[in-house]
Amino acid sequence: MNMLSRRTALGLAGAAALPRVAIGQADSRPAVTVAVQNMSTSNTLEMLREQSNVGTRIFRNYVEPLVDTDWLGDMSLIPGLATTWRRIDDRTVEFDLREGVTFHNGDPFTAAEVAFSFGPERMWGGGEREVPTPSIANARRAFPGFDRIEVLGPHRLRVVSKVPDIVLEGRMSRSLAVIANRRSFMQAGSWMEWARKPVGTGPYRIAEYRPDQMLVMEPHDAHWQGRPPIRQLRFAEVPEVSSRINMLLSGATDFASEIPPDQIPSIERDPRFEVVGGPINNSRYLVFNKSHPVLANPLIRRAMSHAIDREAIIAALWAGRTSVPRGLQWEFYGDMYLRDIEVPRFDPAEARRLLRAAGYRGQPIPYRCLNNYYTNQTPTALIMLEGWRGIGLNIDFRMVENWGQIGSGAPETRGVWDWSAAAVVPDPSIQMSASWGRTGQPWLSGDWHNEQFGDLAAELETSMDQPRRIAVWRRMLEIIEHEDPGYVVLHRNASFVAKRRNIAWRASQSFFMDFRGSNYAV
Repeated sequence: MNMLSRRTALGLAGAAALPRVAIGQADSRPAVTVAVQNMSTSNTLEMLREQSNVGTRIFRNYVEPLVDTDWLGDMSLIPGLATTWRRIDDRTVEFDLREGVTFHNGDPFTAAEVAFSFGPERMWGGGEREVPTPSIANARRAFPGFDRIEVLGPHRLRVVSKVPDIVLEGRMSRSLAVIANRRSFMQAGSWMEWARKPVGTGPYRIAEYRPDQMLVMEPHDAHWQGRPPIRQLRFAEVPEVSSRINMLLSGATDFASEIPPDQIPSIERDPRFEVVGGPINNSRYLVFNKSHPVLANPLIRRAMSHAIDREAIIAALWAGRTSVPRGLQWEFYGDMYLRDIEVPRFDPAEARRLLRAAGYRGQPIPYRCLNNYYTNQTPTALIMLEGWRGIGLNIDFRMVENWGQIGSGAPETRGVWDWSAAAVVPDPSIQMSASWGRTGQPWLSGDWHNEQFGDLAAELETSMDQPRRIAVWRRMLEIIEHEDPGYVVLHRNASFVAKRRNIAWRASQSFFMDFRGSNYAV
């Protein structure tokens, strides 16, 4: 067993110190503890700031958007805080809001609260309270054409875009579209005080949050779906896989997240436990920085793509439990899913030919890697390193501690790093245009840009001509995955959760862990 880090020890000590009964002996609902490798990359719970896989795991339990997602089914859009919606024109959608919904502080949920959540105070800056720059940048990426919300009545509103938007309804299902309580936001002593204890409408309310250690939630018994099934829901941050598993086996936790496939048989040998989950709508990929003097040559990036043996990664590290997708796209895109698209094939000979054509002479290429932020991240990196060194690449491999170190330094000092991309709306514009277009992080940070791609990304977001959009989407994939690579897709991500077998709970097609009454029973 690996020795526990100091942070893990603190988290375990915090878990031991928390009482199993927090609401009163009369409440017979169980207390549930979930061991996770990380809870927040920003040390906040405000989804305008916390845009990460680990934040996705927890957010839907305490805040909610107008439009929900069928996480356990076909990923379709379903009613959430809005019961119905209808298109008025290419730029306008009207929503009927659910009545009888209350925030955690007892305030009623109305259209005015939605308008506040999308207003300057919380989202765009320029209001009574300063909004952090990362929050504004995330909002601009998520809602690039947002114009205004018109309140038509206490439970009716209209969302208006400045430009045509074929996926306007879908934008209202995103994590950044969750509805916040105005009174609590304005009364908080600071933005950070709010961000560490946001008040929403979700089935659980924040009771205590200790960054890097513990999140404790209590039931919002007035929730519109009925009393939540858990009287105390706790997420304990435990970075080491072995420690999460040992906590589960010893009874210290009820769930342990992000279990590598090679650990599943040993867990399930104990009849008290099982592992659930599988492939999710998230892709693991490697990002290229074309501002680096060596990677400025697309032939080098293409060579690196051809030197990655994805099937070996899946066989060795995932026990065949996931697959290589057709580029950065998903079957639930419907008619926008291009079935003939392929990722660059594993072809070391072609990779060597490209290096010769590029005139590569052994210049170092930096690769900064986190220690298993993603499941199997480090062993995946080692397999890729072997392939790259096999074709003659000089990779300067460095393990780093956090995302700040991944992005530190001038653009020309960064080489390649790991990333992932999630899709929750059945259209590629939200995933691709927002991430890789002119408002995307790689473009703004100087890591990757392509003018033709930028024009096409903008057209994909605003066109209502579906045949044209399909052609645009095809050309975008040709550019960014083959001609001028911005990334290379490694495999479809998979998420496995170990739990007590006597708990009836299903894993979603996302990192999100759902503890509503419809998905938890003992």
